[in-house]
Amino acid sequence: MKFDLVIKGIFSAMFLASILRISTALILPALGGLVTELVGSINIALEGIMLTSAFTGVVVSAFTQNVWLGVLAGITAGILFSALLAYFHLYLETNIILAGMALNIMATGGTIFLLYILTGDKGNSSSLASKMVPVVEIPFIKDIPFLGTVFSGHNVFVYAAVVLTFLTYIMLYHTKFGVHLRAVGENPIAATSLGIRVRLVKFTAILISGFLASLGGLNLSMAYLSIFQRDMTAGRGFIALAAVYLGGRKPWGTFLAAILFGAADALANQLGTLDIPSQWVNVIPYAITIIALVLYGIRRKAQIIEQTKRFQERELAKVNNNHT
Repeated sequence: MKFDLVIKGIFSAMFLASILRISTALILPALGGLVTELVGSINIALEGIMLTSAFTGVVVSAFTQNVWLGVLAGITAGILFSALLAYFHLYLETNIILAGMALNIMATGGTIFLLYILTGDKGNSSSLASKMVPVVEIPFIKDIPFLGTVFSGHNVFVYAAVVLTFLTYIMLYHTKFGVHLRAVGENPIAATSLGIRVRLVKFTAILISGFLASLGGLNLSMAYLSIFQRDMTAGRGFIALAAVYLGGRKPWGTFLAAILFGAADALANQLGTLDIPSQWVNVIPYAITIIALVLYGIRRKAQIIEQTKRFQERELAKVNNNHT
């Protein structure tokens, strides 16, 4: 009977709505990871940025009793944190992978330390009266059966994720800055010869990445939940990077890949009601992430082999034509 209820729940409008809510915390940092990936400076610090912004938003909203001041503070903290990564990478010439990992560790320990200082609790911020962002009811759609449940009544970050995916696409492929960004990622030396300020473009891209990732962190602590919990990102920053590659390094591909990983997380939540060891249920999102990346790697390898084969055939044809 319980299994039948779970299956019924999976094919319900509420389950689809939960996928959108859960995926938002992956879509936003994944877009940030995409921007830095295309500029040639992969942002490993997405996890730390999300934690920092999530913590800052909760604390500021609790002490000011203003949700939007909390959101603004969280965004500012995330951008400043990403600026620290950019400074280490571009001015001190630190390896960006090592710098990103160091900042992740600093964010993990720093948020727990500050949480204990402010609340006396190392686990969560439940003692703080923090605020939550409002939900949005879409006119007309909210009254449509099934569709209203799926698409209406979400928090503002869910809709922001869709809008920002579109804006990221416009920025990357229909603006001068996007052309410069992709040129720097493809060949920074050639970009420099064309007068593009490589360091400035990379710095700006990392700040944009920090902005997007900070929204993902705020979604966790001020929308999906109403408190900050230690290590609440739970690897979402790294899963977001996986979505970038699975999505073919394209905005909408990244969006759909994040939705896939969000669906896996929602499925794990749904299966949690069954008499299955929690360890097996909790591993589902990460297992699907690994499987998806393996399949992507196999497909990518096949494409490279096919491209190499075609190149060799063309070169061979040129040689034969020269001899004739």
